Amino acid sequence: MDHPVGPVLRMCDEVESVVAAIRDDNPDIDIDVVDRGSYVRVQGPGRVRVTEASLQRHLGPAFELRSLQTMLSSFAGRIHTSSDEISWEWATKREGARA
Repeated sequence: MDHPVGPVLRMCDEVESVVAAIRDDNPDIDIDVVDRGSYVRVQGPGRVRVTEASLQRHLGPAFELRSLQTMLSSFAGRIHTSSDEISWEWATKREGARA
């Protein structure tokens, strides 16, 4: 896979539901899940996103996007957060860096 990005999640009861939400929000790309026992690496090529709406469909309406951050042990790519979405993107250089 070229430029894999995405979250690394601590193993917990909600991991499968989070992976399902990520797959729902990225229907046009193959999402790979690598189970390492104590954590799960979820990755896709170039850009992966997950929305609060998808997480709530899989985990219940009380689930808040910020709760996902407590499950993150790491991630690959540049992370972007908003009030209703988290995304991870491949970046070739830092913003503001001179060429």
